[in-house]
Amino acid sequence: MKFRSRLSPEKRRPSAFWVLALMILPFWSLMVRYRFTPQSKLPERGPFILAPNHYSEVDPIAVGAAVWHLGRLPRFMAKASLFKVPVLGWLMRASGQVPVQRDGVARSASRDGNPMSAASQIIERQDGVIVYPEGTLTRDPDLWPMRGKSGAVRLALEAGIPLIPVAHWGTHRLMPRYAKRLHPFPRKTIEVAIGEPLDLSRYAGKPVDQRTINEATRELMDAITALLAGLRDEQPPAERWDPSKHQQSETGRF
Repeated sequence: MKFRSRLSPEKRRPSAFWVLALMILPFWSLMVRYRFTPQSKLPERGPFILAPNHYSEVDPIAVGAAVWHLGRLPRFMAKASLFKVPVLGWLMRASGQVPVQRDGVARSASRDGNPMSAASQIIERQDGVIVYPEGTLTRDPDLWPMRGKSGAVRLALEAGIPLIPVAHWGTHRLMPRYAKRLHPFPRKTIEVAIGEPLDLSRYAGKPVDQRTINEATRELMDAITALLAGLRDEQPPAERWDPSKHQQSETGRF
C-alpha cells in the first residue's frame, strides 16, 4: 500500500471539500493546532476505513480536519435523515458522505436513490471513510475507549477494505463531553496518532460470524487504546468500560 504524508490526487481535484475547507478551517485553526506522531500517515489513494476514539461532540471536525491535513478527503457514515436537511443535505451529498438508514443499510447518495451497500460505494469511488467503532461518546469516566460495536470491523471484513485505527487527544479541552459551549482560548493542541492497518489476514476465508466480529472488534479497540495511551502517556484501565455493566444506555447522553 502506497502512503504519502500530505497530498493525494483526490485532494488536488476541485470539489465541495474546497468550499467546506474555506468555510471551516480558518476558524478552526484559530482554536486548535495539530501535532501528529511521526508515523501518522494515510494511503495516498484507494479505499480505507478510519476508526477513531470518540469523547467530545467536536471530534468529527477534529478528525475530519486531521484527515484533510494528511492529504485525503474526510467522509463519514452519517444518518440518512441529515441528507434531507436543506443546504446541509446538499453539502453532504456533494462531499460524498455516506448515508446510513437506522436499520444499518447504506443508501446511495446518487440522484436515482437506488440502494447500494456502504462498502460498494467506498470501493467504487476509492474513498476513505471514518467510522466511529464506539458508536457514540465513550461512557468511560476517564475518556478511555469503551466497548466497541461491530460496524467498522464488519465493513472491513466483508469488503476487504483496510481498517486503520486512530487516536486523538485534546478536543475535550476545546469542548468537554456534553458541554454546551466551546472554550477556544487559549488555543488548544490536538495530538493525533494513526496506526498501521489492522492485520485481519487470519480471518480470511472464515465466515463473518458473530464470534469473528467480536474478536476482530476487540483487536481494533485494543489498537486504538494503545495509540491513545501513547498520546496520553498513561496506562489504560485493565478492563474496557462496558455500558451494560453500569446500567448505562448504549446511545445518546447518559
